Amino acid sequence: MTEEVFTFRFQRPDEERLDHFLVESLPDFSRARLQALIKDGLVRVNGTPAKKSGQMLGRGALVEVRIPPPAPTGLVGEDIPLDVVFENEDLIVINKPAGMVVHPAAGHDSGTLVHAVLGYDPDIEGIGGEERPGVVHRLDKDTSGLIVLAKNDQAHRWLQDQFRLRKVEKTYLALVDGRPPTPSGRVETAIGRDPRHRKKMAIVREGKGREAISEYKTVESFQNHTLLEFRPLTGRTHQIRLHCAFLGCPIVGDEVYGKKKSSIPIGRHFLHAYRLKIALPNGKHAQQFEASLPPELQRALDNLRKEN
Repeated sequence: MTEEVFTFRFQRPDEERLDHFLVESLPDFSRARLQALIKDGLVRVNGTPAKKSGQMLGRGALVEVRIPPPAPTGLVGEDIPLDVVFENEDLIVINKPAGMVVHPAAGHDSGTLVHAVLGYDPDIEGIGGEERPGVVHRLDKDTSGLIVLAKNDQAHRWLQDQFRLRKVEKTYLALVDGRPPTPSGRVETAIGRDPRHRKKMAIVREGKGREAISEYKTVESFQNHTLLEFRPLTGRTHQIRLHCAFLGCPIVGDEVYGKKKSSIPIGRHFLHAYRLKIALPNGKHAQQFEASLPPELQRALDNLRKEN
């Protein structure tokens, strides 16, 4: 891919901030991406690199924006089987297995979903301009289910906006210990880093973390467990796991926010992203995708039904 160059003439009578003008002129790019281009000296005003995002434009100003091609990530694709649920020229929807990390991080420099996708389609390298090619949302390592990755920059920006504007419907199945206070409901908290354990998240006071909202309903009740359907309206780290614990019914197998010893031996926590509804780039209507429970979770449910 080659560098793209966009040129605009500002013709409005009143002055306007550079970043505001660019957001309107280049709607396919996020404000953060455009501000980063300005910071990197890739935006010129009247032939001179823009000084800051808030620089004011006067009538007749010539604005030039240079979009560099995706930078190579240095990641090497790996031949790892993928359960592809849907794919077109813009994106790929994958049913991720439990135990697989989404992108490289400390202690996970191979075997991730990103490595697998690069092995499946090397052209995704560099999409999004970072070492997480195509990634627009995440699932925890031990959470299975649907995840979508972008296959080009335009789709990457589109999907980012869909998630940012809360237009994506994600639905999870969670088997919990006990039962919530009400059969269905809505949880609104703030989530931030646990001040005592920096690798964990926690429910924190308002103003100390980011807003986290989830809706839930009971799907099936058992003697000591409940199968819940969760729909997160925000996308905070460990949100559903924390909200289940907050309700007094932690997820089965969640040794971080629930019981230290799982009440059912499944070797992971019982959380599965089973439905994803999203508008695709250039599509007229949202499409819905589903992924059945993996065998170990289905067996656990079947055993509970026999005992009930």
